[in-house]
Amino acid sequence: MRFGILGETRAWHGGGEVPLGGPARRALLALLLVRPGEVVSADRLAEEIDPAGTRSAHSLQSQVSRLRAALGDGAAIERAGAGYRILVDPQHVDASRFERLAGEGRAALADGDAGRAVVLLTEALELWRGPALADLPESETARAAAVRLEEHRLGALEDRIEAGLRLGEHWAAVPELRELVARHPLRERLAGLLMRALSAEGGQAEALVMFEETRRHLADELGADPSAELTALHRELLSADPEPTPTAPPAQLTSFVGRADEVADVAEMLRVARLVTLIGPGGVGKTRLSVEAAGLVGTGAAAGGPADQVCFVELAPLRDGAGLPQALLAALGLRQNGLQMDGGATTPVDRLIAALSDQVLLLVLDNCEHLVDDVAGLAARLLTTCPRLRVLATSREPLGIIGEHLFPVRPLDADAAVRLFSERAAAVRRGFTAGPGTVRRICAALDDLPLAIELAAARSRTLDVDDLAERLDDLLGVSRGNRTADERHRTLRSVVAWSWDLLSASEQRAARRFTVFVGGATAESAARVCGIDGGTLESLADKSLLDAVGGRYRMLETIRAYGAERLDEAGEQDSVRRAHAQHLAELVRTADPHLRRAEQLEWLPVVAAEHGDLLAALRWAVREPEVKTAFELLATAFTYLWIRGASASVAPTAIELLTAVGEAVPDGLGEEYATCVLLAASASGDAGGQVWQRHRAAAGKALAAAWPGDRRGRHPVTLLLWMMRNAVGPDPQGAYELVSSQRDCPDPWARAAAHYVSGFGHLGKGDPEAAEDAFGRALDGFRSLGERWGTALALGSLADTAGARGDRTRAIALTDEALVLTGRLGALEDSADLLVNRGDHLAGDDPAAARTDYAEAAALARRAGSSTYLAAALRGLGDMALAEGDLALAEQRYTDALERTDPHWIKSLGPRVRALTGLGRVAAARNHHAEARRRYRQAAEAADTVGAPVPEVLRMLGLARDVIESVLKAAAPGR
Repeated sequence: MRFGILGETRAWHGGGEVPLGGPARRALLALLLVRPGEVVSADRLAEEIDPAGTRSAHSLQSQVSRLRAALGDGAAIERAGAGYRILVDPQHVDASRFERLAGEGRAALADGDAGRAVVLLTEALELWRGPALADLPESETARAAAVRLEEHRLGALEDRIEAGLRLGEHWAAVPELRELVARHPLRERLAGLLMRALSAEGGQAEALVMFEETRRHLADELGADPSAELTALHRELLSADPEPTPTAPPAQLTSFVGRADEVADVAEMLRVARLVTLIGPGGVGKTRLSVEAAGLVGTGAAAGGPADQVCFVELAPLRDGAGLPQALLAALGLRQNGLQMDGGATTPVDRLIAALSDQVLLLVLDNCEHLVDDVAGLAARLLTTCPRLRVLATSREPLGIIGEHLFPVRPLDADAAVRLFSERAAAVRRGFTAGPGTVRRICAALDDLPLAIELAAARSRTLDVDDLAERLDDLLGVSRGNRTADERHRTLRSVVAWSWDLLSASEQRAARRFTVFVGGATAESAARVCGIDGGTLESLADKSLLDAVGGRYRMLETIRAYGAERLDEAGEQDSVRRAHAQHLAELVRTADPHLRRAEQLEWLPVVAAEHGDLLAALRWAVREPEVKTAFELLATAFTYLWIRGASASVAPTAIELLTAVGEAVPDGLGEEYATCVLLAASASGDAGGQVWQRHRAAAGKALAAAWPGDRRGRHPVTLLLWMMRNAVGPDPQGAYELVSSQRDCPDPWARAAAHYVSGFGHLGKGDPEAAEDAFGRALDGFRSLGERWGTALALGSLADTAGARGDRTRAIALTDEALVLTGRLGALEDSADLLVNRGDHLAGDDPAAARTDYAEAAALARRAGSSTYLAAALRGLGDMALAEGDLALAEQRYTDALERTDPHWIKSLGPRVRALTGLGRVAAARNHHAEARRRYRQAAEAADTVGAPVPEVLRMLGLARDVIESVLKAAAPGR
């Protein structure tokens, strides 16, 4: 019999739960189980079961008898002196088992075995079903035991999280740690773990703010300073270099057989060459070899090679080269657009170049053959502009660019092939034995191709090895000698077809339908789209048709290509793709409201995991055409695309959709149409601008009709982004009024956004008090929803108003708070923006701190590939140089900043105006008065593009009074 007191008191016997009866009996059992086998006095039992004292000794004895009857022969309760005890093995009680497993897990962690620690501690924590001893809320004995158990539980949680961090699971740990730190703000170990996790995810600024918050809590509540360990971690983070976390090579679930020499040779080749391409037929093992070689380079184990950072990019899911730069940005952990939607002023390739320009990185591009021309062009440009970058590519053909070193990947040698088959067969069939001659005959028939060998070995679970060899002989007609790559590919295709034909009809149906998933799928998604049950998925995985990793099933590209042909032959392609698109639409529709609430950090990775399939569903819907589905997919995914900075990935599809429907707004889809126009406008180059000019007016009318102010539309994020896109343009006032009119809208996010926008209107009219009130209302609205990005926006604007009235202390505190939130979102661009703002607040009193903020902002902007925010940081550094009298350096900084600004983008307005005024001040200091007036006029003209009075715009940008007067005088001589 098993017992549980980590939650409500429960007992299980055999395969079911034992009914214990009423609360008195459950409480009695719980008290006896606190320390199994120890005597508990009858007086204490009676008192703690009934603190009011209404139970007699006879009543207690009656409850004991009833409990004995309920437990039957599963456990004995015996009378011992003046009390009772229960005779059970302590390991049959969940609390005792928890303490043992937690202790073993902690010991494994101390011994450096993080993997075993995670297993033990997870098993221990899964025993908890609720608060310990929940049936005894008023018992002193139970309360003391519960406190001890809960403390032990928290320690086990800390140990398990630390073990996960040692295994690199930083992203998964951050949400849980935030919640724990909020509940236990004085627990330094939790704070330290969160700081490490945030820093590993690129959130160094937030990690530093976390230290300050913990330090304040300790001082306010305990009058104590942080421990030496936490202080040392703080120093470590201060000296660290924050950067985004690239996608690591995929973890391998099987051993690596043979090719040790090839791994070393590839690593050595990468030491002297900047582009190495592994070439060979499908299934020969190029991907696995690239993973192993990258691991060797990444650890610095390659002879004479540095410990490069490694980023692995899987290109098989891409259908064409248009999404190639975005795929690289995503793998590098960078947003394709900043959260502010820069309107395509910076192309994805430009962002890649900016991010990689000074990084020491090995970029692994896997499965290039179907995009070989696009990959070659991008790789050549990156290698030319990023001197510390190396590229390792896998392809069936060379990229064909200057400097490429080719490494042909050949089939396994005979001994390695036999060993691979034997190991894989033993994994699926216990006690597998076979004569080496028979196994060698099988491997030779398969041309010693690793994928073909693994597919055949998976069949040894149900086929005798001799029977397997005979079937392969019949299938392939074994030939000897050296075969060409094309013949080997035909061999592999034959083995895939053979493995396919051995599947049952239901398994074949499931496998061919699964091919619609380009990025893999959860069991739930596979069931919804393809009607596949979990048992069939497991069966396909057992037969090596699917890989199961991290709760998702994936299909190797070679098998997927074959299955897609079978799907088309079966006439199921349209129906399954329609089901796939409908499933994606349902998923993003479900996620969308959560992304504007406190749950956004939980839902972002859920949608991000389906990003490749979202793009595939969109392409199918546009080209089918399923116009309604396409518009709804784009609109419901807009919040996700905006927060992740991934709008550029769908911009070409959005343009294609608008081209197909023309300028007439589809009935009932006006708001979706406007969202599509915004997404299309984020395309790089002239394409986005042309679409914007052609569709802006119609989209604006459709959006206004969808949000009349007295009722809510469907997509509130579109409102705010519409205003930001129109803020510098022909009708900024109209866009402003559309959003600000939503102050009484039923949608709470739209109301908060309306108050936020209204604040700028009040600033433009010279009413800072009303602006601060509006920003405060926006802050309250976003905070009530738990929405971090909107909250950060409002905090930043409140910081600006506080700084404008001279309250720099409050301005800095508000900016720090906003930095925490952008760090949680992983928004490097917005963190850079806030650091520049903080530098502006600090510049008057602490120029050294301001310079540090500007420099850190520049570093973050470069890593994010953001020219807009790099311009802002360079402008700040120009101010520092000017204040120190270094006119040449100041001019250089201002000029560099000006070259990076976009005159049509709202977030570039401040850097542009201030860089122009800076150049004017440099010219004035040199007594070049005509040049100074020219620059001041340019600054005034730039400020005049937002529809607000130029003096107010200049004041909003925080320029000093004498600078504002100089600009106005130059703009209007004689006034």
